[in-house]
Amino acid sequence: MANQGAKKRKEENARHMARLRQIIIACNVIYVLLRMLVFHSSFTWKHWIGLIVTSLAYVIPYQQLAKMATPAYAEDGELLDGGFDMSTGGVCGYLHDVIYITCFVQVMSIVSGKFWYTYLVIPAFGAYQSFGFIKGFLPGGSEVRSPC
Repeated sequence: MANQGAKKRKEENARHMARLRQIIIACNVIYVLLRMLVFHSSFTWKHWIGLIVTSLAYVIPYQQLAKMATPAYAEDGELLDGGFDMSTGGVCGYLHDVIYITCFVQVMSIVSGKFWYTYLVIPAFGAYQSFGFIKGFLPGGSEVRSPC
């Protein structure tokens, strides 16, 4: 009965990571089949670069999430921690957002190259979050001043 929560979290994380892996593979297969095979006449070197960029945009957040989901074991092999809760927000949520935005951009770029501009959402949101963080350090940034 001990560590039931850790065992449950470990199983949930394994299912979650498998689902993310399936989504990533599905998006790549759709892109390769449609863009490279069906629309091969319009496939250029820019599309190769796009495939490399989206692959990196999948790999980096996925590896970070995999590290977060890794369970911790004691030296005797007993499960201590089932890994990070993947349903929480914060950095975990941002990493999921990058993966989902990449899925959208990759699949929709088959239709039009203009969907690559959707990637600007990621640095724009980062700048917005940074501005809110930096504003807290400025004088009067986090205080509410009274009119008196």
